[in-house]
Amino acid sequence: MAENKLTGSAINMLSLIIIRSLKVRFQQVLVVFAALMVGAAIITAMAGVYFDINTKMSQELRTFGANFYIGPGQGTSLSNQTYDNIVSKIPDSTLVATSPYLYGVARTELQKVILLGVDFSHLNKLVPYWQVKGKWINVGFDERHAMIGATLASQLELKVGDTITLTNNAVKHKLIIRGIVESGEAIDNYLIVNISLAQSWLKKPNEVNYALFSLENNDEQVSHLAQSLYRQYPKLEVRPIRKVSASEGKVLEKIKGLMGLVTVVILILSTLCVNTTLTAMIAERRREFALQKALGASHRDITLQIILETTIICTVAIFFGLILGYVLAQILGHAVFDTAIDLRIQVLPITIILSLVAAFIAAIVPTRRAIHIEPAKVLKGE
Repeated sequence: MAENKLTGSAINMLSLIIIRSLKVRFQQVLVVFAALMVGAAIITAMAGVYFDINTKMSQELRTFGANFYIGPGQGTSLSNQTYDNIVSKIPDSTLVATSPYLYGVARTELQKVILLGVDFSHLNKLVPYWQVKGKWINVGFDERHAMIGATLASQLELKVGDTITLTNNAVKHKLIIRGIVESGEAIDNYLIVNISLAQSWLKKPNEVNYALFSLENNDEQVSHLAQSLYRQYPKLEVRPIRKVSASEGKVLEKIKGLMGLVTVVILILSTLCVNTTLTAMIAERRREFALQKALGASHRDITLQIILETTIICTVAIFFGLILGYVLAQILGHAVFDTAIDLRIQVLPITIILSLVAAFIAAIVPTRRAIHIEPAKVLKGE
């Protein structure tokens, strides 16, 4: 019982010493708190963006268009069935958009035009960089409307809402222009219609020239899919569009590397700031520690006291740092990606562990100085 009372008294005394120490040196404690809070906030923000950047950057890079191509090899063709089979093998979480393409020459009442058949239901996501005057066609089975390239529209003096008529001897098919496309590419010279209409009108049933895909590539899905399809369809030309797909990994690696570097630098600066402040605090408290040691306090007692003080400051700093870091992550998300950052559960332990490690590393030198204080010399005023 006596031992328990003594232990309880020791805990109470230690608590009083720590509380008094933190109150008396409030300004210095505030400096340590601010340094650790900024470090925790930066870790939270950078870790939050790090774990969410794959999704956000992949979405951002999808504006560059398709990143995967499938077409017929030498002496082979690409059919609707093969295309559908390939699409069915791609996970929904990976596939952003896809469309088959079929080209051919068709006659209109005005002149011959190049007809391009596509899947309108995915086109907006597949080629989001197209500048469209009017509206996109979002229905895959719409054979009453068409889109037209800006150059061809200018030649035929057509505008949105006008009608263009395909003719084939006595057979005619009227199409209403829904949108005028300006892409800066050959598309500007084409009349764009539904793939099923193009196949029937060009008398190429079940035939596709090639297909383009827009795929998520945050975990190298494009390369994995390419390798899988190479084995299953050796006669087809299957290849990533390197300009887009390869850039994703490079951009992500560079941004993640930069974020890691910023985090390390901030952690080092925070640790140095905390170390300097704690060292100054220990220097001011030499008499206090000397008196404690003269009264019987051991090196372990002094070390425990400093660790507890540092832990209390660090815990409060981490709490506010998490809040500040979340706000900072949202600011970064809206500034860079125009959307919020989803903080993953992994961010919490990373912030806590790194902040505590930085705090304890900073406390090593001040603690060693405290435990090596010689009571006799200090209390004599030497």
